[in-house]
Amino acid sequence: MKNKILPSIRLTLVCLVFFCGVYSLIVFGISNLVPKKCSFAKNEKGFYENVGQHFTSDKYFWSRPSAVVYNAAGSGGSNKGPSNPEYLAEVQARIDTFLKRNPEVKKEDIPSDLVTASGSGIDPNISVQAAKVQVKRIAKTRNINEAIIFQIIEQNTEKPLLGLLGPEKINVLNLNQSIDNITNLK
Repeated sequence: MKNKILPSIRLTLVCLVFFCGVYSLIVFGISNLVPKKCSFAKNEKGFYENVGQHFTSDKYFWSRPSAVVYNAAGSGGSNKGPSNPEYLAEVQARIDTFLKRNPEVKKEDIPSDLVTASGSGIDPNISVQAAKVQVKRIAKTRNINEAIIFQIIEQNTEKPLLGLLGPEKINVLNLNQSIDNITNLK
């Protein structure tokens, strides 16, 4: 019995030291090497770039809907399944609102990230397709050439990590501020 207990105690101590100490230091070290996009960094105007913002004006790109009304303190999804009637009604209301404000867009052309909330409820990014589908509305409202807006979208597109991991995405706050900067220069 003694020859079974002592090795198990030693293994427990080794695992405790490794997983509580060494592994934690390795993860902490790697997190400090990654660009600081993981933190709640404020930009020059005092907005948090890494927390979704609520934009409803026709002159701005709209963010992904939020189940928690963009409240970072209560981050989370709605936990409603795709067959839940209440959830389906919410999505249909978002589709109807989007089509009303973007009459030139067909229902099947609306990207899902513009009508469904993210799991965190505070996703600051949208897909490139979600940005492009809003260009006509913004160009008309701001009286800007669509080509200029497409160029701003291209400049603000974040590529996948190492060209492989994750989709292309656009930070909506940065995109809207870039549009404001172009408009203010006119």
